[in-house]
Amino acid sequence: MIKFLDLQKINLAYQQEIEERIVQTFRSGWYLLGNEVKTFEDNLVRYIGTQNAIGVANGLDALRLILRAYIELGIMEKGDEVIVPANTYIASVLAISDNGLIPVLVEPDANNFNIRIEKIEEKITDRTKAILIVHLYGRVIFSEDLKNLADKYQLKIVEDNAQAIGAEWNGIKAGNLGDAAGFSFYPGKNLGALGDAGAITTNDNELAKTIRALANYGSNQKYINIYQGLNSRLDEIQASVLDVKLQYIDAENTRRREIAEKYISKINNVNIILPELPDNRLEHVWHLFVIRTQQREKLQAYLTENGIQTLIHYPIPPHKQEAYKELNDLSFPITEQIHEEVLSLPISPVLESSDVDKVIEILNKFNEVI
Repeated sequence: MIKFLDLQKINLAYQQEIEERIVQTFRSGWYLLGNEVKTFEDNLVRYIGTQNAIGVANGLDALRLILRAYIELGIMEKGDEVIVPANTYIASVLAISDNGLIPVLVEPDANNFNIRIEKIEEKITDRTKAILIVHLYGRVIFSEDLKNLADKYQLKIVEDNAQAIGAEWNGIKAGNLGDAAGFSFYPGKNLGALGDAGAITTNDNELAKTIRALANYGSNQKYINIYQGLNSRLDEIQASVLDVKLQYIDAENTRRREIAEKYISKINNVNIILPELPDNRLEHVWHLFVIRTQQREKLQAYLTENGIQTLIHYPIPPHKQEAYKELNDLSFPITEQIHEEVLSLPISPVLESSDVDKVIEILNKFNEVI
């Protein structure tokens, strides 16, 4: 079986370095808010290019804390609106509604799966305070038009960078394009921990200070609580693992690009719509390689029978989830079509070239079996 993602193999490549750092952390006797977190945050700052990086418990908390900090700073208030792509993973929407803010959904571009920037302005009202862009599947979504739109209406740009660490736009890393960005280091991400972990990057020092307090029970000084905060801290063990793996993220992303480009050049099947290749290859780190087909169930079963594991990201869009009953009657045809057709193929830095060739060969024979 060609695994969709072989996490064991990915992490074993760095086994010695990871074990040494974990043992070092274990022996230090300091397991929260210590040197490992500070070291990783400092290295993430250097890598992304921002002034601040704050380690937090997970990617959802990263987005929740950004929006919560804007509320505490008086930049937003409950009932304000945040624009977000309709086809994102539900975490992007949860972060908005969890803060008492209103998600305003915008259709994506079916060719690249990212929010259609030209459709944003028509959704802006006097209650709109932010645009939450999602670099979905690892591809950057940004433009001068987006920047100008945010400036025109005095909106914050928040990046959901859970899937695109290392991607660039005009030489600037994702995570340093907007006002603040949330990262997920869930084990299956391009930069994955050995459990849940996340981070926030920003050039806004006041925002960073507020987020640090909010994530630590609302406190910057022990037992003195200035906010009704929460407990969302990156632990020392996960920080040490991430700091090791951060050194190799560019090489791993390069390998992902090589596989994606081979898929796009060699897969030739009229039943399959391949993802769009960006003009600048650095704009995509291929967290997922997502194809579309009207024969999804048949194709997935066929690939399974031939020893190829695939996944569906994501079968149900946020506005059709039971959790958002109030949105169930909304219609987003492009989003709904995408969610009915998408299928993710294996792609990872440890995928063997022979396995890539096999995936291509099997897919190209799909014509013969339907």
